[in-house]
Order: sequence, then structure tokens, then C-alpha cells
Amino acid sequence: MKTIASNPLIDRLPPHLKQFIKPQQYDNYTAINQAVWRFVIRKSISYLSQVAHESYRDGLEKTGISINRIPSMYGMNRILKAIGWAAVAVDGFIPPNAFMEFQAYKVLVIASDIRQLEHIEYTPAPDIIHEAAGHAPIIANPDYAEYLRRFGAIGAKAILSAHDNDMYNAVRALSILKETPNTPQTEIDAANALVNELQNKNVAPSEMAQIRNLHWWTVEYGLIGSLDKPKIYGAGLLSSIGESRWCMSNKVKKIPYSIKAATQGFDITKPQPQLYVTPDFSYLMEVLEEFTSTMALRKGGFRGLQKLIDSKKIGTIELSTGLQISGVFTQMITDEDNKVVFFKTEGPTALANREKELIGHGTTAHQHGFSSPIGKLKGINLAIEDMGPRDLKAYNFYDNKRIAFEYESGITVEGLNITGIRNLNGKLILIQFEDCTVSYKDDILFKPEYGTFDLAVGSEIVSAYAGSADFRSFDDLYHLPAPKPVSTEKNPATNKLEALYLKTRIARENKCYNESEITAISEQIKAQHPNDWLLHLELLELSKAGNFDSLSSAIVVYLEHLKSQQPNIAHLINSGMLLLNE
Repeated sequence: MKTIASNPLIDRLPPHLKQFIKPQQYDNYTAINQAVWRFVIRKSISYLSQVAHESYRDGLEKTGISINRIPSMYGMNRILKAIGWAAVAVDGFIPPNAFMEFQAYKVLVIASDIRQLEHIEYTPAPDIIHEAAGHAPIIANPDYAEYLRRFGAIGAKAILSAHDNDMYNAVRALSILKETPNTPQTEIDAANALVNELQNKNVAPSEMAQIRNLHWWTVEYGLIGSLDKPKIYGAGLLSSIGESRWCMSNKVKKIPYSIKAATQGFDITKPQPQLYVTPDFSYLMEVLEEFTSTMALRKGGFRGLQKLIDSKKIGTIELSTGLQISGVFTQMITDEDNKVVFFKTEGPTALANREKELIGHGTTAHQHGFSSPIGKLKGINLAIEDMGPRDLKAYNFYDNKRIAFEYESGITVEGLNITGIRNLNGKLILIQFEDCTVSYKDDILFKPEYGTFDLAVGSEIVSAYAGSADFRSFDDLYHLPAPKPVSTEKNPATNKLEALYLKTRIARENKCYNESEITAISEQIKAQHPNDWLLHLELLELSKAGNFDSLSSAIVVYLEHLKSQQPNIAHLINSGMLLLNE
């Protein structure tokens, strides 16, 4: 078997996204993993056929989701290709902007891990049940699939804050601990406390935080239809056998979906007390567009640049000429009207136009940063970018001529004009100077000894967003998170239990019903694994299929005993027995 499933959409992904793709390693799934998948999917389909959006059941078939077996990336990609999507396996949580960008490329990100048996109802960690059985079926609906793609394209450009980074790292750490076998409860409690502490911090929500809220209340926990009889379409609900029932009760408040959801936070560790209901999938696009109009992506200006400075991550500003500057922004100067008149980056910086890096202006040329004044020139009504050849000549903008000029802000530039770069419309977007000094009041912003000075031409910042204008400009646009620790050691008891699950699975798939073998497995579980309930449900299924009535009755008695001993799993046993009776 190949290591990584492919699809034309995956092949076209940029390198900074491909780095997150991991082999699924299908052979690592144990018989217990397969049993957990089968139980959750059977229970979900039985119930969700009544309460999920009609696209869900149809989508299960269209996307190749099997009830009896954890899906293979190869099988999914072969089928997803027909609806214009793809799927890749990743290592749990990946950076928020990267996650969104995958969606923009119509690639479904699937965490290939699967929840442990003790977290069968819900886990905060991304897992294959949540991703494959929750997200994949709904994207078979064209309207929803386009919403998801558009959401990814917008979300990838949302600007993060330092708090977002802390939150991402804390949630990822918690998810790893909860899904790592034999993790001490004290470590889980400490990680959980940190998540709660960060969630309860009173900080102004960043663009990414608001986008994440919209994503949560639609893609993850969305309801559709009327307030009194909504249907489920959110993947978090579709993949949670506990919350899919809870959300339909009167204990959960149903609210008409609107842009207000962008400011409604959530607690990833608890069931949600309220959910939003959209009348249809097209309305989701309307709200997304309404929110996009509030983003720095559309507004630019000093607020947009300030968000990039606060993020301390690679971001892009676009000037009125179309010149795009990508890097880590560290400084700006504004005038009395709060218009940006000067900006500065530190570290590798790239210049682009129309998302294509300008030749000779990549990170190698600007490895120590980039700075420039912007705005209108003092005493001249015409912006530099609007000057034609005659205007440039009139104002002494000659190649290989010294020139001195002042901006309305008071910033002055004096140096030898070497050459200029124009955009496709013929407007100047960059002017290169040698022996150049840039001054503002008593400060020298650029000295001749710094080398060649590239003046960014533009009267204002029209857009600001996360990431690079040209994704090829930076080798490491998103920092790859440290790999999750892999626990390869299993105690002998676990190995024996997995062997019993496998033996039972083989018997069911081969329709080999042997009363004495079923009895022997049952007795072994009772003696060595007294808390295990799922395998006894599978044995009950075998005994019913073999018409071993007395054995079936004995297993039911034992399951009733387990319910009395472990009240917290009684509802799971009940639902499992109901499935067998259907």
C-alpha cells in the first residue's frame, strides 16, 4: 500500500500545506478502533436518519463512508474526486490559517487518529470519526461545499492575535493528552484548566477568533431549517452520539443565525448551551459576506496594519497601486487623521503584485526587512501612482537624477532615482533609489549606508491580511507543530483484549457463529476485562445471528449487570442493544 493517498487537488497543493500531510498508516488501526468506529457510525446513522439534514445520508454513500470499517484515504479520495473535493490525513490540530487554506483548495483535512473507547461519545481532539463521518458527507451538497470553500478562502486571510496562538497550543496539548493512553489524570486536569483560563480571558476577539466562532456555530455545530424543527448539519454534532441527541432537546436554546454569532464564544470541553439555526445553506454565504466586509482584508488602513503588528506573524498589506508587501510588520507612523504614512517590517520580506512576487524583490533581496513612506506629496494634488510621463518629468522624477520631495505627512526623501517598476496598468508601484535618506521630524528612517532604497508607491493601505501575497515567497509560511508523541508500548492485557476483538470481528465478517467460541470469549472478558462493554455487545450480535437464545439471554444479563455497576455507560449499552433489535 502507498503511504499517502493522492488526488489531482492534493497534487496541486502548495508546499507549505503539503508539509502537514501524513500517511494514514491504516494497519495501525486495532480491532478495538474498528469496533469504536462501527458502534458510533451505526448508532449515528440510526438516529441521524431522523434528525440530520437530508444531505447527510446521501453524502455517506457519495463519499465512500462505510459503516463497518474505518475509511481509507484512498477510497475516500477516489470517490471525493467525483464531487470535486479531496481528503488528506494530518497529525491532529494544525494551525488555524493552514486549516482554512486547505478548505479553500477544496481539500478536507482529516485527523487519522480515532478516539479511545473511554471517549467514544465525544473528544475535543480531531479524529477520523469527526472528520470523515462528520464533515465529508455534508460536502456532497453543492451549496454547502461552496460555502466551505469560500469560508476557507476568507478564513485563511483572517489575522490572528497572540491570544489565538496560546489558545491553539493549549487546545492541541489537551487533545493530545486526552487521546494518549495511560495519561495521568492530573496532567489532563492541568491542561483542561489552562484551556478554561484562556477561554475566560477578557480579550477583544481577533479576526481569527471571530472566524473561528462562525466556523464553530456553522460548520461544526450548525442547525438548519426552522427554530422549532431544525435539522443537524454541523460535523461536531453529526459525529457526537451524545450531543446529537442533547442538541435536539429543549435544554439547548435555538437562535436564528446571524453575524452576531461571530462574537459568541464557545467552550470546547462542554456541551453547547445554545445553537444557531440557518434557514438554508445559501444564507450562510450571506452572513459570511457580511462579516468579510468588516475584515482588514477589505478595510485595510491603520487598524488593519495594527492587527498585523500585534499578530507578530507573516502578513500582507496591499497599497492603492496594487503593490503587496509580505513580512512580519513591526512599526507604523500615522498622521493626525490616523492614516498610515510609514510602515516597516523586520526579517525576510517579499514584494508582489497580483499575488505574484516581483522579480528581484523576494526574501533574499529583502532579508532584513522593508520600510517605506506612503501617501500624497506635499503641495501636489496628484498622487505619484497617477502621474503620467509628463507629470513625472514636470516633478523631476527622472531616472539617474537626484531628487528630493516631501510627503504631506512631513516625511522627506532625498536620493538618486535609479529606476521604477510599473503594474500591468502602467502605474508606478516601486521606485528605486541609491544614496538615499528618508527623514521624519528628528528621526532618520533610512540612511545611505543601508544600501538601495525601494520606495513603495501608494497613497493608502487598501487591504491587510494574514499570510503571504505569493505563497512561494516563504519556505515556512506556517510553522509545523511538533509531532504528537506516539505510544507504541501496550501492556499484555491490552494486547489480549485486542486479540479478542479481532477474533470477534473475523467471526462476524465471515458469518462464522460458534456458540462455544462466543461463550469462551465472553468468560474471558468477564474474568480479565470486567469493565469492557462494547465487545459484549458485539458478542450479543453474534449470538443473535447464530440463534443461540440461551447464550444471548446470558449476555443480556451480564450487560444489565454492567449497567448497574457503571451508570455512566448505561445509555450506551441501551442504545447498542436497541441497534441489535432494529
